Amino acid sequence: MNKKVLYLVHGAVIAALYVVLTMLANALGLANYAIQVRFSEALTILPVFTPAAIPGLFLGCIISNTMTGCMLLDIIFGSLATLIGAFGTYLLRDKNKWLAPLPPIIANIIIVPYVYHLEGGIPYFMLTVGIGEVISCGILGMLLRTVLQKYRKYIFDVQK
Repeated sequence: MNKKVLYLVHGAVIAALYVVLTMLANALGLANYAIQVRFSEALTILPVFTPAAIPGLFLGCIISNTMTGCMLLDIIFGSLATLIGAFGTYLLRDKNKWLAPLPPIIANIIIVPYVYHLEGGIPYFMLTVGIGEVISCGILGMLLRTVLQKYRKYIFDVQK
């Protein structure tokens, strides 16, 4: 199979999965409040397996943030936090596996709280965003990584 086509397909599928999982979390009231537990953020572990996850996650986040009614600054900067986190995960893919979820957690803790200027201040929102990201990226993302590692050659390392 053509590597460029495979890259595009992987990115598109990841973007679509991100949107679907965010919409599910949104329907359950988990996607857009102080503590956001977006199931889709677990997908930020995917750059460990394919660089196509980086643009896929970014595009999926832009679409999700738009569809769930986020304000423009959150659409822009929340999506950039996901992009930065995904790129950081890609850079750490060959390092200690426990480091992989840290870039999206850190990027979101640093960037997202500054988007909203609500009562409680930046430290409060850093804490609440951090809790949600640790659950989504740290726990769910690492569970996803464990499962996908078993099927890596069938999903990501397709040669023909």
